[in-house]
Amino acid sequence: MTQPPNQPPQGGFGAPQDPPPGGGFGAPQTPPSPPQGPPAGAPQPGYGYPQQPGPYNSGPYNSGPYASGPYGQPQQPGPYGQQPGYGYPPQPQFPGAPGTPPPGGPGSRSPFKGKPAMIIGAAVAALLVIGGTVWAVSGDDGKKDKKPVAKQTDDPEPGGSSGAPVNPGDGSGDGGEDPENLNEGRKAGESKVLWYKEAPDAPGSGADAPGMWVTDKTAVKAAYKELFAYNVGDGDPTWDTIAFPQEICAVTQEKTADDKVVIAYKSGKNDSAECNQLQLVDLNTGEKGWKQEVADGALFDSSLSIEMSLTGNTLMVGRSQSGTAYDVTSGKKLFDAKKYGDAPCFPAAFAGGERLLQVASCGAGGTNEHDELRELDPKTGKVKWTQKFDKGWRIERTYSVDPVVVYSTNEEKKAWNISVFTGGSGKFRSEVTIDEDFAPGCGWAILARDLQGCEGVVVDGNTLYLPTEATTGANEIVAISLDNGKERWRVKSPAEESMQPMKIEGGKLIAYVEPSYDAGGQVVAVPVGGSDHKPAGLMRNPQGVADIENSFFSKSIDWVDGRFYISTTRLTGNDDSKEKLMLAYGK
Repeated sequence: MTQPPNQPPQGGFGAPQDPPPGGGFGAPQTPPSPPQGPPAGAPQPGYGYPQQPGPYNSGPYNSGPYASGPYGQPQQPGPYGQQPGYGYPPQPQFPGAPGTPPPGGPGSRSPFKGKPAMIIGAAVAALLVIGGTVWAVSGDDGKKDKKPVAKQTDDPEPGGSSGAPVNPGDGSGDGGEDPENLNEGRKAGESKVLWYKEAPDAPGSGADAPGMWVTDKTAVKAAYKELFAYNVGDGDPTWDTIAFPQEICAVTQEKTADDKVVIAYKSGKNDSAECNQLQLVDLNTGEKGWKQEVADGALFDSSLSIEMSLTGNTLMVGRSQSGTAYDVTSGKKLFDAKKYGDAPCFPAAFAGGERLLQVASCGAGGTNEHDELRELDPKTGKVKWTQKFDKGWRIERTYSVDPVVVYSTNEEKKAWNISVFTGGSGKFRSEVTIDEDFAPGCGWAILARDLQGCEGVVVDGNTLYLPTEATTGANEIVAISLDNGKERWRVKSPAEESMQPMKIEGGKLIAYVEPSYDAGGQVVAVPVGGSDHKPAGLMRNPQGVADIENSFFSKSIDWVDGRFYISTTRLTGNDDSKEKLMLAYGK
């Protein structure tokens, strides 16, 4: 097991920066003398061996979230009471708040750079004080060299000042047709640009462009107040752009089995407007389904920012201190997730998928302050199991809900931890014990924790795949056993640019290699079985478009049916040039 990370989160999942003793996300600085130290060189997303002793007296990591918890033999208190935490979390990089572009750059780094402590490493949360207001934020994936220009403009109507998308794909937008042939000069063996879209105008303060959904017919993208749909093959509009009354503030990152998503938009235009208007949309037809308004929470239970997740036919909407579940097929309310216990405990975040997980914040400001992880029945809200984390450990991200893989951080110890639990009973299974700086790409979260806001991390079967931080040259992807938290194998990027995992397909790990100034990005397949893990090329993007591919401020990527998609997740509101929205490559 690993011990809690050494350093406080700095802003995202990634290699911790300077780990304090105890380990954090990133390579630990000095590992505690463990009875069984974590494997040397095993990368952890910001998780490293704790530098200072953790909660586990006999564990490899001296400080972890499970020090006194049910997991393992704690030496020092960890997130799980008796189990060593995983490495000290890396120090968080400064994540930006939604609404304000992240100060950092594209690659999100772990807030804690220390060694892994006993706890699961997820994105580290940091506090960003803006105008006297404290915002809870997590790491993002924006480009360091693409800082937004805070140029104030009038709040544009959906689709820009003209009311139409800048480039809807048919030449009717105010951006017109692409000024150049992006495939001109394409070399043999390179993919071709299937289509490219510019973004709608956004206010000078910036706007979110969340979500990207690809079906067998349509690629759909949200940006500011609009939802755009493009034919996957040629980029022509597949249905009329949907313009919402106010800014889009949350989406379900996943789609339902019948290709539907839920879009949330604000109740008004001012700063106090809530994110409480829900709309079901069919991705293939653009038809709107049910509409629902999220009820107000109790005092201090804010819906200024919400998070949404899908588990089967259950849509869970999380406020700051509670949650409400709806039947996604009808929009009818199923149950509420409310405050519980004597501490008391307030539901603070949810994660969906094969299972519905809830993170609760308990005993705020008291001696019994701690986080709890629970699995809920998605139909009734009944609690299946609960895991208590030690005081000081904050659950930041869920890398997977089945199996349950959680990333947590300890700001005081400047440590991070990645823990694995059994799905049926929630029993502690293992902790990542690798001393490494991991750098998955995680988005920014304000008020909400955004448990599932990370890309560049893949869990399949009994293996966790995480990218390391590139300090000089190429990085690596590390395959980690969920049975014992140790490294199975690692593979180096085939180029001098960073590589990040996307998904498992056909028994291979599909990964994206970032473009450089003189070469386009690549999509590669890495065999996960056997002893040969050499990446094989699936697609090499044209060098002539590398500058566009490399210029997305923050991005979401996907590989579907042999096509590669990249889109922005944040509009800066820069009036000096048209912003990018989406780019699609194919053979």
